[in-house]
Amino acid sequence: MNRQLQNIMESKNTDALPRILMTGAECAPFAKTGGLADVIGTLTRELHALGFDIRLMLPFHRIIKDQYREKVQHLASFSVDLGWRSQYAGIELYDWEGIPVYFIDNEYYFGHAIYCGGNFEGEQYAYFSRAVIEALPLTGFQPDIIHANDWHTAIIPMLLSTQYNQEPRGRARTVLSIHNLHYQGRFSFGFVSDLLGIHSKYFQKEGIEFHGDASFLKAGIVFADQLVTVSPTYAQEIRTPYYGEGLEGILETRADDLTGILNGIDTTVFNPASDPLIPFPYDAESLPAKQKNKEALIDELGLTIDPGTPLVGMVTRLTKQKGIDLVLRVFDEMMEAGIGFLMIGTGEKNYEHFFRGIAQRTGNRSMGLTEFNDPLAHRLYAGSDFFLMPSQFEPCGLAQMIALRYGTIPIVRATGGLRDTVVPYNEFTDEGNGFSFENYNAHDMLHAVRYALDIYQNRQRMDSIRRRAMKQDWSFQKSVLEYARLYIEIVRL
Repeated sequence: MNRQLQNIMESKNTDALPRILMTGAECAPFAKTGGLADVIGTLTRELHALGFDIRLMLPFHRIIKDQYREKVQHLASFSVDLGWRSQYAGIELYDWEGIPVYFIDNEYYFGHAIYCGGNFEGEQYAYFSRAVIEALPLTGFQPDIIHANDWHTAIIPMLLSTQYNQEPRGRARTVLSIHNLHYQGRFSFGFVSDLLGIHSKYFQKEGIEFHGDASFLKAGIVFADQLVTVSPTYAQEIRTPYYGEGLEGILETRADDLTGILNGIDTTVFNPASDPLIPFPYDAESLPAKQKNKEALIDELGLTIDPGTPLVGMVTRLTKQKGIDLVLRVFDEMMEAGIGFLMIGTGEKNYEHFFRGIAQRTGNRSMGLTEFNDPLAHRLYAGSDFFLMPSQFEPCGLAQMIALRYGTIPIVRATGGLRDTVVPYNEFTDEGNGFSFENYNAHDMLHAVRYALDIYQNRQRMDSIRRRAMKQDWSFQKSVLEYARLYIEIVRL
């Protein structure tokens, strides 16, 4: 236990620590479509280990129910009023390594995809937000703080402040984590008002109105006691017009309540020394085994490159945010620089179409696998030399931390959490753990790639960067201390 953690434990009786309810649309290991699930799951476990009474409340999605239906205990049934409708809700309790997890069961809303899109998705999570609040008295758990995540649960702080403020559950303080400001949950005010009974007086610029719609995320930004983003740089960026998605004004007014806390990764799952999904375990002192993973990956996929060719990897969602346009713009020039290239990811159809064709286009010196393949992603992290992440914006990013953990050197655009985690290499001082470029420009990215390839030719320098990256602490243990202090400060206010 480090000194900071010890100080918190010694200064505070764990029985007196704030009681936390963590809620969101998804959480690993139960349901996962992206990094949001990883963060909620890892943060919950770390807070539990720290001594907090923290509990989870999640939708009982079909993907969860199929696996856990025989492992849960039915706790209670109740009705949720949603406009003129009265909808069933069940509370199913699961013990997750000592952490109580309350699943909200409703086949109509959660019997299919996690995210259904359109107005139905708005109704899904309006229902869930109401159900979270209504379920609390039936669980016997009264949290001091309810921690909401992204737009799907962002309206909970508003409901507590306006409709439940005279009830015991309405006294809970609220934290909203903004994982990605781009997704705001925008619907017509009539639709939202009908579902949740929100008074028209809140449909104004100082309330939840946003360009003629009602925004779930803005509701949370206005009403939550504390706002958190997932990296310090992103907390600054979203207060500017370029990154603020139209919400920079309201975020600026709440600057004193806005904190950036860098995410971490699960360093037990992502550990090259013990990863069961890679053929040759290794650490910072056994880098020749990393080269063996590269050779095995080349053989597995049938790439027509020799083992000495620098291999650039990507594990990404194929969306504009991830900088895919930059990759497409200079892809041929990157290949002409003498690299192998491997991409794993799914997303927009035009991007998928491009990457499915690169193997034939390059004679199998590159490959794009438009699928979700977690075991292969581990082998990509272990077997690649560089990891390309040219995001247009990146609230935090976990992939670059995983890459660093595996000694795969990131090439990133310096934005958000990428700026906070990737320190540009300085060949004169032998400092830094990766390569970066500032402007969202394809040829600036290409220049960074070419510089990285120059450094690659010097094995001593490359190994120095790799060892430095692998020895850094990318766990959630530092971040959880910041969350602990934040929670304690909130309940003291």
